[in-house]
Amino acid sequence: MNKPLRRIAVFCGLLVLALLVRDNWLQYVKADHLAEHDMNRRVPIERYAQPRGDIIVDGNPITGSKKVDGDDFKYKRTYKNGPMWSPVTGFASQRIGATQIESIEDRILTGNDDRLFFRRSLDMLTGKKKEGGNVVTTLNAAAQKAAYNGLKGRGKGAVAAIDPQTGAILALASTPSYDPSSFAGNTNKEAETFTKLDKDADKPLLNRALRETYPPGSTFKVVTAAAALEHGLYTDIDAKTRSPLPWVMPDTRTELKNEGPIPCKNASLRQALRVSCNTVFGKIGSDLGKDKMLETAEEFGFNEEQFVPVRSNASVFPKDMDKPQTALSSIGQFETAATPLQMAMVTSAIANDGTLMEPYMVDSLQAPSLDVVEKHSPKEMSKPLSKENAQKLQDMMQTVVEEGTGTKAKIPGVTVGGKTGTAQHGLNNSKNPYAWFISYAKTDSGSPVAVAVVVEDSDAARDDISGGGLAAPIARDVMKAVLDSKK
Repeated sequence: MNKPLRRIAVFCGLLVLALLVRDNWLQYVKADHLAEHDMNRRVPIERYAQPRGDIIVDGNPITGSKKVDGDDFKYKRTYKNGPMWSPVTGFASQRIGATQIESIEDRILTGNDDRLFFRRSLDMLTGKKKEGGNVVTTLNAAAQKAAYNGLKGRGKGAVAAIDPQTGAILALASTPSYDPSSFAGNTNKEAETFTKLDKDADKPLLNRALRETYPPGSTFKVVTAAAALEHGLYTDIDAKTRSPLPWVMPDTRTELKNEGPIPCKNASLRQALRVSCNTVFGKIGSDLGKDKMLETAEEFGFNEEQFVPVRSNASVFPKDMDKPQTALSSIGQFETAATPLQMAMVTSAIANDGTLMEPYMVDSLQAPSLDVVEKHSPKEMSKPLSKENAQKLQDMMQTVVEEGTGTKAKIPGVTVGGKTGTAQHGLNNSKNPYAWFISYAKTDSGSPVAVAVVVEDSDAARDDISGGGLAAPIARDVMKAVLDSKK
């Protein structure tokens, strides 16, 4: 063979080798990735070739499936009371895709999870059609209804409720909301509906309970009180604090103001929480310093994303602050920001005698046969404060409800603790403030529910907005719904 032919033969051999390597790479290494790629039309066709499994609340499905005629996608998702449950379910849309539980647990819901392999193989042998499994949530239907109905007509807002003893999420509501059924299919009209929702200035697609961080205002003072007790700055909640009035923030000439003429001079921790003294808690934060305040805030879960399994934004307690900024952060101002879930976690840790349980809202995953594929076990997340100090803080929060700013959260015959907050909003506090309320109910067997409520009511008169006025009644109704469901 002459030299040119030999070169051509070698070159062709290399091409064939490259083709074989590429072919094997695609078939064996990239096979799973390509088979599940969103651009592979077979994936969504297969996903909607049969009814999806259901998302379950209190033993009842809050989702369903509907047969679609004349389309590659045979079934589309339906939702029962979609606007109320969308912060829990997310959506599954043939045109748009899926979010939240619908996305995270998609393989169980479609029946494609590897743990269902034996079941699928059995169905193939018997000729039975493929079925999806179910996602059983921790949600309490009555609590969710109370939360959603309480928020409706209040503008923007959110509620998160947790069982302090286990971390199970009992309610997760957000307004304004949307109906996932309205764009579950593959039509142009449904695509237009989603686009309209996506561009809406009020952001109805936003899960405010998990993804919106708000200045927590005075509700953060319970974290500051916990820091004061845990770091030994104060031990007696009824003794006078070293809190002059007026109080000038360190390294400034600026007085920290209280909201109105309230008795804050050297007020005890109980009294300061009852009437919400900025000066007392601002000075506590300043006296402790940023490192101790940061340590306590992070023990409660600040500065860390939560996965429930849906991702919740990290709440923020600033790490780089000077002394006056530390004082402002300690009363829930400056750059301090929290999700409603985070403030429910704070409340649940206090209610659970100082132990913070990891929040979750999927109790179990079921095969189509209803056999349990996976069961969640409650996990301790941290211990932000001792049992003794947690009970002192409970005592303080109960005073807030009994004779302070949170009286609208009272439930006859039930021990309730809480804290109000009215957080600044807009440049120089130019917009209507956020109304906050955090609370828990307690029975002889412990606390079955802790709640955080935030309301941004743009239509209310500014002077009528307060955590005790707008948010506390919603929290009360959610707690009552949980308590009634346990009778």
